[in-house]
Amino acid sequence: MSTAPTGRAPRRGRPGYDLESLLQVAVKLFNERGYDGTSMEDLARKLGITKSAIYHHVPSKEELLRLAVDRALDGLFAVVAEVETVDGRAVDQLEHLVRGSVAVLTEQLPFVTLLLRVRGNTKVERAALSRRREFDQLVTKLVRRAAEEGDIRPDIDPATTSRLLFGMVNSLIEWYRPRRDSDSVELADAVCAIAFDGLRRHP
Repeated sequence: MSTAPTGRAPRRGRPGYDLESLLQVAVKLFNERGYDGTSMEDLARKLGITKSAIYHHVPSKEELLRLAVDRALDGLFAVVAEVETVDGRAVDQLEHLVRGSVAVLTEQLPFVTLLLRVRGNTKVERAALSRRREFDQLVTKLVRRAAEEGDIRPDIDPATTSRLLFGMVNSLIEWYRPRRDSDSVELADAVCAIAFDGLRRHP
């Protein structure tokens, strides 16, 4: 005896392609071809699904970009929130921010890579750049406080110091590749050792 189905039937779709897996593939293509150089047709072809199947999850390519860059930015600002609870001097908070940022980069490498490559050509990119500037300003404030407290050299402009410091952190996207035995803590140790102690050995 058959019974009529109750409720709404689930939408059919290619197995394995939920929003998360779609986003992962999109970010990979954006990084390889550039956001402007990647079409929804390219994405559909890469996934082996139709464009309408993609629109089942997101309304536009720009929404995929927003989700991607926000993941990286939200991770960085979560570290900022942690820093505000760290006791100690400004230099200790600055080191915590550097270590946390390295962790975000290694854990969300494709997303941070995409964030660092946006140029402001779309509304989403401009919003991302605005949040990046906000993050940079927070770093600069910490550097300035650390200099005022006598823990780092005061003869370099704080904005320059912050750019150099996070220029080193951000450069990891160019060469860091996750490995099964990789250790983000060890990598953060190396960055902090060079940034805060320098390369020259002292007697």
